[in-house]
Amino acid sequence: MITAEYTIPGLHVREHEVEVPLDWDAPGPETLTLFAREVVAAHRRHDDLPLMLFLQGGPGGKAPRPDGADGWIGALLERYRLVLMDQRGTGRSSRVDARRIAAFPDGEAGAEFLARFRADSIVRDAEHLRATDFDGRRWATIGQSYGGWLTLTYLSLAPEALTACLVTGGLGSLTPSAAEVYRRTYPRALAKNREYERRYPGDAATIGRIADLLAAEDVRLPDGDRFTVDRLQLLGSGFGMKHGFEDVHWLVDEAFTGSGDGLSDGFLAEVQARTAFAGDPLWAALQESIYGDPDSGATAWAADAEHARHPEFTSDARPLRFTGEMMRRWMFDEIRLLRPFAPAVDALARRTAWGPLFDRERLAANEVPVAAVVYFDDLYVDAGLSTATAEQVGNVQRWVTNEWEHDGIRDSGDRVVRRLLQLVDERGGPLPER
Repeated sequence: MITAEYTIPGLHVREHEVEVPLDWDAPGPETLTLFAREVVAAHRRHDDLPLMLFLQGGPGGKAPRPDGADGWIGALLERYRLVLMDQRGTGRSSRVDARRIAAFPDGEAGAEFLARFRADSIVRDAEHLRATDFDGRRWATIGQSYGGWLTLTYLSLAPEALTACLVTGGLGSLTPSAAEVYRRTYPRALAKNREYERRYPGDAATIGRIADLLAAEDVRLPDGDRFTVDRLQLLGSGFGMKHGFEDVHWLVDEAFTGSGDGLSDGFLAEVQARTAFAGDPLWAALQESIYGDPDSGATAWAADAEHARHPEFTSDARPLRFTGEMMRRWMFDEIRLLRPFAPAVDALARRTAWGPLFDRERLAANEVPVAAVVYFDDLYVDAGLSTATAEQVGNVQRWVTNEWEHDGIRDSGDRVVRRLLQLVDERGGPLPER
C-alpha cells in the first residue's frame, strides 16, 4: 500500500507499507510492518520503467536514504525505478532494538524471534512486496555486501521473480561457516592494521597511550558504559572502507584534552557514537547467525575462538591492533544497547537446527544473468570464497578488481554500477519482465 508520495530535487518518491508474518514457515497472528521507498528520476515519474530492488548490506542495515539522483543511484535511475526496502527489523520495518528484545522471557524465546530475521525471511518479504504493491512484475536486484548473500538466497527460493542481479562485494560461500570466515579475516585485518601504521606511523604511540590509560583507569563514555581497550579496538571496523584509516587517524588526533591529562569529551562522545550500535543492533546480534547452516553446526562464538589464536590482537599488545567487525561475546556484556540481546545471542550461538539458505543445485543451474564485482583486497568478504562461489553459480560474470575497497559502490560514483550493467548487457541483457 502506498502511504505517501512526494518529490525532492531530482527524485520522485513513493512510500510503501505492507504487513508480513513474523514466521513465513508457520504464519500466525504476529506480523511485522515492511517499509520500502520507491524512487524514480523526477522527470520520469510517469514512465513505465522496469523495477530494481536494492538489497542492503549488514545484516541489520536499513536501506539508504536518497538525497538526489546522482552517483550509483543516478546511474540506475536512468533505466529503473529503484525500490529501497528496509529489511525486517531495521529502519521503519518493525525495527528491533534493545527494548524490543528485552521483552522476551528468556534467551531461547529471543533466539527463536531473531532466527526469523535471516535471509530466507527477507527474501520472502520482498516477494510479498513485489506481489502486493508491484503487481507481481519481475524485477532486477542489486545487492551490496550482505545483499549478495540475499541475492543467492533469492536465486535459490524464487529465481522466477528476477530479471537480472548485480552484486557488489557480496558473494559469500555456498557452504557457510563462521569459523572459516574468521580464519580468513584475521590475517586480512592484520594486514590492514599494518597498512594503517605505515600511513600514520605517529599514531601507534597515541593509540598505545590511550590503551594504557583505559587499562589503568575507569574511564566512562557519556552513556555510562566503561570505555575498555576492547571497545577501543572496535574503531577499526571501517578499515575496509576507502576513508577508514582517515576516520580513525583524525579521531585519535584529538583524543586528549588540551592539557593532555585525560581524554577529551569530543573523543569520548565520538567513540560512543561509533561503537554503541544504536542505529544497527541487529548488525552485531546476527553477524554470526547469517552463517548458520544445516551442515555447519553451531557458530559457537567463532570470532572469539579465532581471536584467541592471534596474540597480535590482544588488548595488551603494542602496537595495539584494531579488530574490524568481529562480533565478540564481551560486547553483549559491556555495551549498553547490546546487553539485552545477550541471552538471545548466546542461544543463537548454540543453535544447530538451521534451515538451508541456499539451494546449490538450483544455483548451479541458474539462468538469471548475474554480474558481480569482487574486491580483491576486501577486508570483510574473502575474495577466494567469492571466486569459488562464482564458479558454482550458473550464468555469473565475475569482475575482480583492487581499484576500490568494500564501499566501491559509493566511492566510485557511478563507475561500478555502470560496469555491472554493461556486463549484463553484453550477455544479452536482463530477462523479460513478464
